[in-house]
Amino acid sequence: MTRTEPRSQRYIGVVVPAHNEEDHLGPCLTSILVAAESARSMGYRVEVVVVLDRCTDRTAARVPTSAGWPRIRVLSCRQGGVGAARDDGMRSLIRRYPTDRLWLASTDADSLVPVDWLTAQLTHHANGAEVVAGTVQVRDWSEHQPDVVDRYLLGYRHEPGHGHVHGANLGLSANAYLRAGGFPRVTEHEDVGLIATVSRLNLPMVWVADLPVITSARRHNRAPGGFAGHLRALAAEVADVG
Repeated sequence: MTRTEPRSQRYIGVVVPAHNEEDHLGPCLTSILVAAESARSMGYRVEVVVVLDRCTDRTAARVPTSAGWPRIRVLSCRQGGVGAARDDGMRSLIRRYPTDRLWLASTDADSLVPVDWLTAQLTHHANGAEVVAGTVQVRDWSEHQPDVVDRYLLGYRHEPGHGHVHGANLGLSANAYLRAGGFPRVTEHEDVGLIATVSRLNLPMVWVADLPVITSARRHNRAPGGFAGHLRALAAEVADVG
């Protein structure tokens, strides 16, 4: 926080872990910056942190330079793994801004957030939520058989109280993040681990369907499990039934 900023200034930090995402990161960041402009109209200053996770491609070159707000920073994750990458990004923001005035949001490099992604989270926060868990939608199912798509859609709830956990669509206060101990520094299911701790601590949380994030249904995922791993498991179930 600069000395010229008022003590009432509020902040949002968005963390995007990226492991060899040169083909997806650009559109992802564009969608975040549009959402950040909406949040800025509410008086928030937004910083986006891209955390490079053992990248061997041109992911870093896809990060645009920025001046003023929204800010974009790039970090390199030394430990490796999506849990460590998300946690490094979150804690870098917590070190920079007052925790009582900082909202944290998480998405993935292969995802597109809606224009009201941040403002909707802030509305839920104003209504008492310290943690906001959103849904995801898939537009391109071309890599999957229709039976796999049908099985996925049958088990997915696009409604309040859905119970789904996605690192691609999470928001929480900095204080809640610290109380929960942050994202576990694991190679998969770090989002599930964080929300499990949030639930044990009984932190105020809402499962919402009003800010869906568009995500990739690619077959080859960056984390060992994750969304692509879930879809592969459904494909295996379909094959067994067949």
